[in-house]
Amino acid sequence: MQVFSSTDLNFSDSAINHFLSSLENRGEGIGIKIGVKKAGCSGYEYFFDYIDSFEDDGVVFEKNGCKIFVDNSSLDFLKGSLVDYQNDGLNQGIKFINPNAKAVCGCGESFTI
Repeated sequence: MQVFSSTDLNFSDSAINHFLSSLENRGEGIGIKIGVKKAGCSGYEYFFDYIDSFEDDGVVFEKNGCKIFVDNSSLDFLKGSLVDYQNDGLNQGIKFINPNAKAVCGCGESFTI
């Protein structure tokens, strides 16, 4: 059983392995950027992307050699969350387990604070 911090952004080993594999397949990049933006049917949605440089005001998390970049405004929404990679048959991908989300839409792509 892993213990997670209620004030930090936490990453499962499977999520880190997925990000490292994705970066290796891409062949370039310094890490992954994770954030929250206004969109979706519930108000906010998560996003992540490759990043080649980081100039924004934010925080860098590093685990097992993988760098995850998060801007400060997104971090406020994500504190205490677990970023996980789940593989359940045909459904596979990154999942945010966010204690700050009051409701999640039916498709699981957006949330309400």
